[in-house]
Amino acid sequence: MLKNFEPNKIFSITSKAPKYVLLIFIIVISIGLLEALIISPEDYIQGHSVRIMYVHVPSAWISLGTFSVIAILSFSIIIFKIKSFVLIAKSLAPAGLVFNIIALVTGSIWGKPTWGTWWVWDARITSMLILALFYIIYILAWRIYDNTEKVDRITSLIALLGAINVPIIKYSVDWWSTLHQPASISVFSKTSIHTSMMIPLGIMTAAFALFSILIFLMKYNTELIKIKNKGLDRL
Repeated sequence: MLKNFEPNKIFSITSKAPKYVLLIFIIVISIGLLEALIISPEDYIQGHSVRIMYVHVPSAWISLGTFSVIAILSFSIIIFKIKSFVLIAKSLAPAGLVFNIIALVTGSIWGKPTWGTWWVWDARITSMLILALFYIIYILAWRIYDNTEKVDRITSLIALLGAINVPIIKYSVDWWSTLHQPASISVFSKTSIHTSMMIPLGIMTAAFALFSILIFLMKYNTELIKIKNKGLDRL
């Protein structure tokens, strides 16, 4: 069941989804921006520049999360030969790259008033840049090998290789002495962020997650249309 799917049936559902996701995104992002820019307090050290956090942190989380999902799907493609996961993994990559770039750019903007420089070859920043390169290589591989039978395996291997970098990004601030601050949010220990900042951060993360789903759906629907135009009724 998972190894095959009918594009016509899937497209009938996914083609209608973007407008609803867009509507929910607009509502959530409006609330998030109100919380982040107006209601939430400024930091006692960083001042108003801390508000960049509400874009930078969710972008980094989604970029890492997206690549992790691509890696898990790629593992399933190689081991279990689940062909329907190929299209999902391929369609997730553009959204992940977009948020990776946003995280790098906003990190640089935040770094200027905080560290006094736009860029340093910090362990966290450098590993995030490497993740962006893996995203680019993954997407380029699809363009180069898209018409060959080995594209699934090549792109999956790239994703699995890039997944090695994900825990490096996560623990880089703990393993090395870096300018980047340690994690302020932890599942297993007390969070150091005040509720007044945690709430808008959570709302903005939800908004960005919705936007990533929107990008995914547009790409996924495009790929389904390509399959239909090739006259295929099953992947």
